[in-house]
Amino acid sequence: MKAIQIAGVGDMRVVDIEKPAAPKAGEVLLKINYVGFCGSDLSTYLGKNPMVKMPVVPGHEIGATIEAIGENVPETLKVGMVVTVNPYTNCGHCASCRNGRVNACQHNETLGVQRNGAMKEYMILPWEKVIPAANMSPRDCALIEPMSVGFHAVNRAQVTDIDVVMVLGCGMIGVGAIVRAALRGATVIAVDLDDEKLALAKQMGAKYTINSGTDNVHAKLQEITGGYGPDVVIEAVGAPATYVMAVEEVAFTGRVVCIGYAKVDIAFQTKLFVQKELDIRGSRNAMPSDFRAVINYLNSGVCPIDKLISAEVPAEQAHDAMKQWVSAPGKVFRILVKM
Repeated sequence: MKAIQIAGVGDMRVVDIEKPAAPKAGEVLLKINYVGFCGSDLSTYLGKNPMVKMPVVPGHEIGATIEAIGENVPETLKVGMVVTVNPYTNCGHCASCRNGRVNACQHNETLGVQRNGAMKEYMILPWEKVIPAANMSPRDCALIEPMSVGFHAVNRAQVTDIDVVMVLGCGMIGVGAIVRAALRGATVIAVDLDDEKLALAKQMGAKYTINSGTDNVHAKLQEITGGYGPDVVIEAVGAPATYVMAVEEVAFTGRVVCIGYAKVDIAFQTKLFVQKELDIRGSRNAMPSDFRAVINYLNSGVCPIDKLISAEVPAEQAHDAMKQWVSAPGKVFRILVKM
């Protein structure tokens, strides 16, 4: 069967691999319809992903249909059903798993990173990793996982309707955070360098937008918040400047939630951690409940789904699409590969 493989830096190709056999007990065979390119796939392609094992089949943002079902699989899963996939593993015995936070398993292996991913025609998974997506198309299912990461960050921030929430970075994950915070009734401020992304952020639920390249971010925040600063800052960029901005601009006794991975060490004014008595929290991956919340949102009919999809390409054009993303990374939300 056909698969996409990243064999080395800048080396992406369509390869032929063996089609999986019939599913065993507790397993489900999926026909993969669409897979989104994630930022981790871009990092792998550029040779900047230290967690990846090369060569690798990328992809963990999945829209699929159930092709076959093994024994001892719940009757709620049926052949022909449209589904997405929880692409993370959990060991069941580390501290995270023991505490019920399986999304942050110490030994997690994500599809397309530590193990081969979903950019292939078929794959077999344990039934527990298959998430039904009623009333959704396989194409739109490929948007669920990245949005769920933003939803999870809002859960980590314990956002309520009395909060002012600043989201740094309006890519797909940041958009997920904007949507979830707005759904909870918070006042959302979206910050990015790109006016097109900011316009979409407003459509997705942000009340205010700030262009950090042309606006005075501090002055705008002081004006919007009456001098307090935002109660919550969600960092969805992974850049030193935005990490520092999050700590400097968050209100006293505020919460900072970090999603983005910075590629270099960052120097902080650590006195602000103490003076402001901040809660600084990491946010990793997503929980099954976050996936279900995204599905509910996408089924609500209010999401401008087509605006989140930058391109749909067949497998044979995936490498060209990746090269275009490399040339203009700030202009891409999601590229979907049709398998």
